[in-house]
Amino acid sequence: MDRAFTNILTDDVEATARFYQDLLGMMRTGDFGWFVILSHPNLPGMELGILDQDHETVPLDVNVTAGGTILTFVVADVEAVFAKAKGMGATIIDGPSDLPYGQRRLLLRDRAGTVVDASAPIR
Repeated sequence: MDRAFTNILTDDVEATARFYQDLLGMMRTGDFGWFVILSHPNLPGMELGILDQDHETVPLDVNVTAGGTILTFVVADVEAVFAKAKGMGATIIDGPSDLPYGQRRLLLRDRAGTVVDASAPIR
């Protein structure tokens, strides 16, 4: 395998890409208008695609609201991500809260409805 990434389908590529850039410090490594590729300088092999749900390459029976997926990002400081998310008006689902297996977790939704888990080991 040479490459793998997850695509988030959205009705607003620009706003959804900006969400991940602002919240997690991701950067654009590709921008085609209808499709944006994001990565992070600390994880050069990890990519996240933001794809226009109505683009001709997306089958009609696939372009529905996100479900059954949680994107997890391990971060240095959950509280800092929580403060950014609140400032951005993100929908907070839960947290931050400590989990019994040694993680502090924040669950939120991006504007496309995808569930995002920002977690950090409890020190």
